[in-house]
Amino acid sequence: MKSLKLFIVLFVSLFAFQFSFGQASQTETITVNGNCGMCKKNIEKSAIDAGATVATWDKKTKFLTVSYDPGVSNSEKIQTAIAQAGYDTQDVKASDSAYFKLEECCQYERKQLRAPKKN
Repeated sequence: MKSLKLFIVLFVSLFAFQFSFGQASQTETITVNGNCGMCKKNIEKSAIDAGATVATWDKKTKFLTVSYDPGVSNSEKIQTAIAQAGYDTQDVKASDSAYFKLEECCQYERKQLRAPKKN
């Protein structure tokens, strides 16, 4: 009986120890060009596919807010995936071929983007 209690205490301690050292999620805001609801869907899906756990793009501000586990993904990986879908980000420009594959309503005016101001 004593060994069973010891085993349970060790198991619970090991379990708690493992979770206490997990990496915290990182949240970042990235500027991404786009126009419409279809753009929103494609941008957010591309970010999630690249490892973001949360991705929300605002059509008015052009800001994508992403959260991700730094052990799984990073800003560069997420921005590259979005650019491969045809959308320019603040750091990665989509190829012309990816951009011209977008629906006509999604073909935004291509311009240089600036990173959002940090608070």
